[in-house]
Amino acid sequence: MPKRNAGFPAGFLRELSKNRFSYLLAVPAVLYVFIFSYATYPYLLIAFQRFNYTKGLLHSEWVGFDNFRFFFKSTDALLITLNTIKLNLLFLVFGTLFAVALAVLLNEVRHRLFQKLTQTTMIFPNFLSWIIVSYMMYGLFSTDFGLINQAISFFGGEPVNWYAKAEAWPWILVGMKVWKEAGMGSIIYLAAITGIDQVLYESAEIDGATRWQKIRSITLPLLAPTAAILTLLNLGKIFYGDFGMIYAIIGDNGVLYPTTDVIDTYVFRALRQIGDPSNAAAVGLFQSIVGLLLVFAANWITRRTFREGALY
Repeated sequence: MPKRNAGFPAGFLRELSKNRFSYLLAVPAVLYVFIFSYATYPYLLIAFQRFNYTKGLLHSEWVGFDNFRFFFKSTDALLITLNTIKLNLLFLVFGTLFAVALAVLLNEVRHRLFQKLTQTTMIFPNFLSWIIVSYMMYGLFSTDFGLINQAISFFGGEPVNWYAKAEAWPWILVGMKVWKEAGMGSIIYLAAITGIDQVLYESAEIDGATRWQKIRSITLPLLAPTAAILTLLNLGKIFYGDFGMIYAIIGDNGVLYPTTDVIDTYVFRALRQIGDPSNAAAVGLFQSIVGLLLVFAANWITRRTFREGALY
């Protein structure tokens, strides 16, 4: 007779007992997600209240959409929103391109020791905090003793005050973002490459394909679904500026605000000056809703044009 499946309680408990150590490893991550994601949902009400710490969530005054006007009526709202979208698009495009390129190059390295050493070197910047990176950047771009200005002076040029040159900073930030995170991002693509059936490469080699032809005709097309899915996931954060990065590097340098000020840093300054958490909650809710809608819209388009790269 076929073995009958156990019911939900018995089967669930048996699974927990059988793989208890694996589930134990997952407990910190599950708790983190529950506490900082699901358990915070009731506090979305703060976005529609004039929140009072003494009265609490249930007894604070209800003000509807008044908190949203704080941001949308600001004279800088359009500029800040465009800066956020522009920087995130630059981060997304260049981060994906460099991560894919690094994964493909690492896959082509045949010396295993060199490959592991190179991969470790590229991943290392990801573990540096943005505070440390900001000091490194100051050592590069400082007007008085920065390495870049020293190089310019050595070749007869005039030193540049980089911290007053707003138009240069979007590209500087992109360069630092790629340097810090592309190595870690390449791991996902490298894992996808290792999952490609080697028979495809062997067949191409029999047909006389060069390394570049194998990359162009096999590796890149088969990496496209992974890149598309990761891009869709990142679109949900398109309205979220990298607060840790931008505030650590730019700080309160108002000269650079026209090209580097994003929604998160603007709201932080407003919260620091006004002290009203309701305004910050309203902008955060706006960012989340727009990000969710963008993911749904992008997935809808992807499903009709490139089905393999859709989330669902």
